Amino acid sequence: MLTVKVLGADIGFGYTKATDGRQFQVFKSVVGEANEAQFGESLLPGVPQYPRHITVDKQAYFVGELAEQQSRGRGFTLDQTQFLTQYAKTLALTSLVPFIDSGDPLRVVTGLPISFFRKQKDALAKLLTARHTVTVVKPGTGEREEKVINIERVRVIPQPFGAMFNLMLTDIGKPSSQRFISEKIGLIDIGFRTADYTISDKTRYSERGSQSSDSGIAVAYTAIANLLQEKSGVNVELYRLYEGVSKGSIKIKGKRYDLTGIVQQAFQQLATRVAQEVNRLWADDWDIDAIVISGGGGATLAPYLAPLLEGEVLPLPQDQDARLNNVMGYWKYGMHLWGA
Repeated sequence: MLTVKVLGADIGFGYTKATDGRQFQVFKSVVGEANEAQFGESLLPGVPQYPRHITVDKQAYFVGELAEQQSRGRGFTLDQTQFLTQYAKTLALTSLVPFIDSGDPLRVVTGLPISFFRKQKDALAKLLTARHTVTVVKPGTGEREEKVINIERVRVIPQPFGAMFNLMLTDIGKPSSQRFISEKIGLIDIGFRTADYTISDKTRYSERGSQSSDSGIAVAYTAIANLLQEKSGVNVELYRLYEGVSKGSIKIKGKRYDLTGIVQQAFQQLATRVAQEVNRLWADDWDIDAIVISGGGGATLAPYLAPLLEGEVLPLPQDQDARLNNVMGYWKYGMHLWGA
């Protein structure tokens, strides 16, 4: 009988995600100082579903889009050590708090990029494993609620295996597809800061076929930001480019800039870089049965990347936000470990 709650948390450089298997949330990995707004009511109807104003260790923060919109001092970094020490705990607790009852025992599965996994997995598990007392300010009402987030166990896995477990396991943590159990599968997980490559050989982790690189989607965003700065004179923060890139244009100081050509060029160059890294890394693994491209960055790059890869590329599920591939896999793996 399951007596503890199992949650998946994906604390990414670009977005933080969490799920309990039924509900999920996604927000930008931005943390800012909380300030009391002089005019707190929105000018439009609609209230955020989950709280983004949280107090952790007696320090109040705005998180995600609320920090982007309201905080004077905002924190966003692509440095892994700084991310772990300054932001990961606040982002993780904000992501988990809507899905728990105060004090109930929790078990959490999360992940790290391959290059940081061995060095930082114990530190991340230790950071999260505790009874954390937080205060959340409910959206819309402003009502404050104190909650104890009682994380009794944390399992940290190499990040790309989240996507693998999402494809391989059912919602009760049981194997769903024999293919992923019996075959050799290459995994390409493109996040914001890193691209992770690994091989699952009949579900066994291949050290030789695994590595991280700095070829995350931020490389393309940086190229886009640099070109925009040349044209507009404004240095646009990377996390403020998301909407413009998806829409194909951005307005800066009243002038609209078409991003279509810039975006395609940046994504094509990044896809070429990733394909070269993968094809070189897996040169001896010519017996790979299939390749899976995962992550929010993976979904973005897939049309550019798939034709450049040597091997069968499996299509991503179209009915799910690609940013949730890993976190859903973390949760399913948690159910596999602790759900029976």
